[in-house]
Amino acid sequence: MTSNLRIVRDAPLQQRNTFGVAARAPWLVSIDDPAALPQALQSAPLRDGLALVLGGGSNLLFAGDPDGAVLELSGRNVQVLRHEDEHAIVRADAGVQWHGFVLQSLALGYAGLENLALIPGTVGASPIQNIGAYGVEVRDFVHAVEAFEPASGQWHRFDNAACGFGYRDSRFKQSPDRYLIGSVEFALPLRPALKLDYAGLGEELAAMGVDAPTPQNVADAVIAIRRRKLPDPAVLGNAGSFFKNPILPAAQAEALLAQHPAMPVFRGADAGTRKLSAAWLIDACGWKGHRDGDAGVSPAHALVLVNHGGASGQQLLDLARRIAESVQARFEVAIEPEPRIVGARW
Repeated sequence: MTSNLRIVRDAPLQQRNTFGVAARAPWLVSIDDPAALPQALQSAPLRDGLALVLGGGSNLLFAGDPDGAVLELSGRNVQVLRHEDEHAIVRADAGVQWHGFVLQSLALGYAGLENLALIPGTVGASPIQNIGAYGVEVRDFVHAVEAFEPASGQWHRFDNAACGFGYRDSRFKQSPDRYLIGSVEFALPLRPALKLDYAGLGEELAAMGVDAPTPQNVADAVIAIRRRKLPDPAVLGNAGSFFKNPILPAAQAEALLAQHPAMPVFRGADAGTRKLSAAWLIDACGWKGHRDGDAGVSPAHALVLVNHGGASGQQLLDLARRIAESVQARFEVAIEPEPRIVGARW
């Protein structure tokens, strides 16, 4: 058995999810080297099946205990593979903390990820969710994903096109138990092409006194905005934005806009769709700052569900369902959760 394999029985998970809700795994298996995945899957706890791969625990809600073993990929290696054309190709293990990777890439002189600073979680989770913020998505920079398929016992290498990226979506999210991501390669620009048109970003840079921003300046501005808007999970349990922004046919969005002129509407991925602000819809239904016991909604951001200390995952899920039902009732728009829900169905 691989020497870097660690196995814990009846493992508490409360400190391993950013909501801070209580849950336990019958087995928790941790490995440092992604190459050891095939061997680790033959260990006794994992031989009968895998319930969940756990990264930073920042994009899931434990509404119940996982029904099997949990695997944690804890490798922390980052390697610059080569420079090609205008990009550096950088590989990071799945277990690398995302924000730390962003800062490391900037320190190396590579641009691109600055708008994605301070997003919690790990590198391995980033392509699954196709994380995005401030006008940038990680799919803009993913070069390839290396993933192991337990059913076939084979490693696969998916280039960007094969990852099936969509809005907060990918082939890995569509088949959540099929592939285990071991590492991700990123193509990071050697020359910055800053994206500053997202609402509030330019104003933040101006307030910082920056008129010729560098990628690091942009990251600093994003960090400052996020710290104001989003509660620190170490202080107030949360998983960041809980709901995805809904995508509607353009005609339906325009009809809603006629009824609600203050409603923000953004162009979708194509000319026939529009993206609405889930935060605006939820706020308009009166949920910002709402609290049911220790389950609540942040007073600073309507998209953020929070655990004031003793909420269970089921209580947070019940609140989320009520929020979605109220938005559906008022606007006839369905909103869906971003985090993976463990132990219950949405």
